[in-house]
Amino acid sequence: MDEKLRIESRLAQIGSQEDPATGAINYPIYNATAFRHPRLGQSTGFDYIRTKNPTRSVLEEAVAELESGDAAFACSSGMAALTTVFALFGQGDHLVVSLDLYGGTYRLLERILSKYGISASYVDTNDLDGLEASRRPNTKAVFIETPTNPLMMITDIEAVCTWSRRHGLLTIVDNTLLTPFFQRPLELGADIIVHSATKYLGGHNDVLAGLIVTKGTELSAEMAILHNSLGAVLAPNDSYQLMKGMKTLALRMERHESNALALARYLLEHPAIAEVFHPGLPDHPGYDIQKRQSSGNTGIFSFKVKDAGYVEPLLRHIRLIAFAESLGGVESLMTYPAVQTHADIPVEIRDAVGVDDRLLRFSVGIEHADDLIADLGQALEAARTELEEASAGTASAAE
Repeated sequence: MDEKLRIESRLAQIGSQEDPATGAINYPIYNATAFRHPRLGQSTGFDYIRTKNPTRSVLEEAVAELESGDAAFACSSGMAALTTVFALFGQGDHLVVSLDLYGGTYRLLERILSKYGISASYVDTNDLDGLEASRRPNTKAVFIETPTNPLMMITDIEAVCTWSRRHGLLTIVDNTLLTPFFQRPLELGADIIVHSATKYLGGHNDVLAGLIVTKGTELSAEMAILHNSLGAVLAPNDSYQLMKGMKTLALRMERHESNALALARYLLEHPAIAEVFHPGLPDHPGYDIQKRQSSGNTGIFSFKVKDAGYVEPLLRHIRLIAFAESLGGVESLMTYPAVQTHADIPVEIRDAVGVDDRLLRFSVGIEHADDLIADLGQALEAARTELEEASAGTASAAE
């Protein structure tokens, strides 16, 4: 596709010009698992579905172009994408990883990859001195979430990539929360991008998928071998569904961004709220870096209530907002990280980072912001009333 086109146009046109034989605007789903060879020693470019599939190939080519990469690989989930990337490493290798980390990534590193001799150190990746202190002779890569999940910590991608290159390390960036619409880490020097495409790229809570994007001929070739060998590839129907969701990514991300910022500002002034973690707020420590390296903000942020007693009644009383895991869909979801997404992280690590029993994560959807504010307001008021009644009952019983 013409790289001069703006990203909104490129997204809307995914797959629309890839089937010249029929002129189909939506690229078809090829469910074939095997493909005929014209003759011995010849191939159409497609041999077996795990290695390559026409529908998946159109998706991969589109994602590689959107992220300014050389190749992309569609996987059966975000965790499958991470597992495939981490298969680059082996016995005795060491990774430096973002401190505030998605619980599933921590589980993969500590419960699975550790069995194969791969170790990890968890540091604030925006602290170059901390990165240097954690580097070992066997360190092979830096893995960054930015913004992090759930505390929305921001890493200076370009600074870390410069440091990594100086030491001969790969830089891997999880770009799930911002997507290539708002942030393109490969343009800032990263080597590999990963996505849980289940989230914003799919956008409708209806497809499970992961993506890897690589920069460089040799690295892309090595990733192709791992992708084919491990086999956690995305099925044709899911590839089609993901492309369908991505066509509206620009519109959705703009609404996610504006809604989330409106909700964050509302909560910032609410008497029941102690802290709001949103990189679009000027007092966020990563505000300036975020503005410099990204063109917008995600639709997810977190906040802490002043009293942990608010959590249960708040989650019980929200109506329009759903108490559910995941993020990035058109519907608003609220999650309690300490017992859901980050339950596998040891409590001492969670507490040190700030993922405590007062923290809630809010994935703001595309509903009207005023309706979301009204729902959150009534739920907070109901929670406050219950807390006051419980406190009064405790006082009466004590008398």
